Amino acid sequence: MAIDPVCGMSVDEAAPKGGTHAHQGQTYYFCSAYCREHFAATPQAYLDGSAQQEEASDPEAIYTCPMDPEVEQVGPGSCPICGMTLSPKDPLADDGGASLGHARRRFWAAAALAAPLVLLAMSEHLFGLAGAWAHSPLMAWLQLLLALPVVLWAGAPLFAKAWASLISRNLNMYTLIGLGTGTALAYSLLAVLAPGLFPPAFWAVDHGMRHLPLYFESAAVIVALVLMGDYLELKARSRTGSALKALLDLQPASARRLKEDGSEEDVGLGLVLAGDRLRVRPGEAIPVDGRVLEGSSWVDESRISGESAAVAKAPGSALIGATLNGQGSLVMRAEHVGKNSLLSRIVAQVAEAQRSRAPIQRLVDRVASLFVPAVVLASLLSAAAWALWGPEPRLAYALLNAVAVLMVACPCALGLATPMSIMVGMGRSAQLGVLFRSAEALEALGRVDVLCVDKTGTLTEGKPSLVALLPAPGTAEAELLSLAASLEALSEHPISHAIMASAQQRGLALSPVEGFEAKPGQGIQGQVQGVETHVGSAAFCQASDAALLAKAGELAGQAATVVWASQPGRLLGLLAVADPIRQSTPEALARLKAQGLRVVMLSGDAPATAQAVASQLGLEEVRAGLSPLDKAAAVSGLQAQGLKVAMAGDGVNDAPALAAAEVGIAMGTGTDVAKLSAGVVLIQADLRSIARAVTASRAVLRNIRQNLGWALGYNALAVPVAAGLLYPFTGALLSPMLAAAAMSLSSVSVVGNALRLRKMRG
Repeated sequence: MAIDPVCGMSVDEAAPKGGTHAHQGQTYYFCSAYCREHFAATPQAYLDGSAQQEEASDPEAIYTCPMDPEVEQVGPGSCPICGMTLSPKDPLADDGGASLGHARRRFWAAAALAAPLVLLAMSEHLFGLAGAWAHSPLMAWLQLLLALPVVLWAGAPLFAKAWASLISRNLNMYTLIGLGTGTALAYSLLAVLAPGLFPPAFWAVDHGMRHLPLYFESAAVIVALVLMGDYLELKARSRTGSALKALLDLQPASARRLKEDGSEEDVGLGLVLAGDRLRVRPGEAIPVDGRVLEGSSWVDESRISGESAAVAKAPGSALIGATLNGQGSLVMRAEHVGKNSLLSRIVAQVAEAQRSRAPIQRLVDRVASLFVPAVVLASLLSAAAWALWGPEPRLAYALLNAVAVLMVACPCALGLATPMSIMVGMGRSAQLGVLFRSAEALEALGRVDVLCVDKTGTLTEGKPSLVALLPAPGTAEAELLSLAASLEALSEHPISHAIMASAQQRGLALSPVEGFEAKPGQGIQGQVQGVETHVGSAAFCQASDAALLAKAGELAGQAATVVWASQPGRLLGLLAVADPIRQSTPEALARLKAQGLRVVMLSGDAPATAQAVASQLGLEEVRAGLSPLDKAAAVSGLQAQGLKVAMAGDGVNDAPALAAAEVGIAMGTGTDVAKLSAGVVLIQADLRSIARAVTASRAVLRNIRQNLGWALGYNALAVPVAAGLLYPFTGALLSPMLAAAAMSLSSVSVVGNALRLRKMRG
């Protein structure tokens, strides 16, 4: 077997479908003539891999900070504000795991050297070594040699971030880490290299031997623990985008393209162009977005919409790439490929929203900006208190507790609390068929009191269809529909399209019409098969059948438009056309009300029609006959009552109301104007997705509050303990090493809590 160098598919060397091409004395085999021609045009581009490189590997790729999305730069690096490692702005970009790989290597190197260093530092207690040996110059030098690579090499990025924070005056967690570990290392180096510089207050006495306490193990373990936290945070961050990338992985690697001569060829997905005709066999994934040309089937769109029920597809139906075809065979026309596909747009939009800031994050930022200077002040006050009133050696205790305060109060957990929950929650919401355009929309939806909904296209299908066909005695259904559709074929009224579509679905033949005439306000007439035929109002068709008239009244009360058909001396029957309520709407409204939302219908339709739909759905609040500006005014009126309002709609007429509401929700089948005016877009036109969106928003807000509570509560308890508040009562002190471990644990707990959102149910 050989591999096609263009699309990567396997081809048979004995009989390559696309033929061969010789380049620099080497024969290459291709699965299609298309791939062969591509290769022949620029062979070297494929041989050196440049034609297949992802855009993410571009050295000019833009990187940004998850916590400070306004920070952007070309290429990888660290955020000048918070110090976090930057991520590629393109959600599909990947630096080859370089950042994660570097963090992993530095952490494991630091851990490998810090472990024996701790054993040496505690050898007197662990192994019962004599005090003279445990505090000998040899042991001190061994500790120094083990600590320097950990702090100066593995910890170099931490010190670089700390220095950058001081230069830019953006104090952050790395400021505290740099000050704490730098002080511990500098003191310990001086204690080994120039012990004579230290006054008697620094010296300790153990087993009758005077020595200077060393903190090499504290500095090394702190660096190792911080690197572990950075590594786990990077790993968790990479997992937040895994759900989106997994969607793209659902796309097949190739597509079966129909050529003009009727033959078929398999081509790589990257070679499919808009306008290509593709065949999708039973059980295959739809390769790209497009529309059915031939065939019928059922397609499982749950991967994209979150809706488990399969969707029927027939000629003219839209297809979404990566969804799964059922048992039918389809021929489709490719329309949106590559970055224009729905999947790619979903990934890009969610990634953009993940980088936006929720309003709650602004409060966290203000707290963090005051928090670091306060911690530095607390560290200095702690050092001063121990130096003045602490037991001997006072200065050593002062240094120990000052470093412990700096370590334990690092605001890692506080900084991660909001962005981690936002990133994970938005990724999971995309899997459930809900796209949040910003973190602000995600937060606002969870606080909504009232949901205003448009009727047409939101509660209903938005497309009139024939809902009743009642022939008069002596007339067959097929005859009634065929005669009516023959006349309606010459009309431009929206009802005509519904009647004609129903006739086509039943395979009925239409008859030619002579002498067609439209009578405004009454109906249409003409000779069908040589017989004068009328279609229109009851009076126009001289309807007198009591049973049919009663039925027509019932249908009118259900928001249906009734038309009659007749011929001279003969009533043919009636046809009712309506915009049917979506099957999922009753269930969705029940879920929304169970979530405590007040649902209000805002419709531009006539009051009778809107009220009929509301009655069927059990909606008590209906405002009908509204213009687009009236809808926006209705939203503003509810807001004036102190209510938080969300608006759901799908059309241009809904755009002002969508923009006026705290959160606009656009149906996926709606107009582009509606989607641009909305903060939330539902991939599928299904109100149940709104319930999913509300659930997601509330779950993320709850998760953020949990994270903030943990982070702030942890610091409120840890800082006094690190400063030595418990020492007078228990004689216990929190060493810098344990303080760093506690700091890392708090960050890991926040990350772990945020990752729970990946299991959120719709």
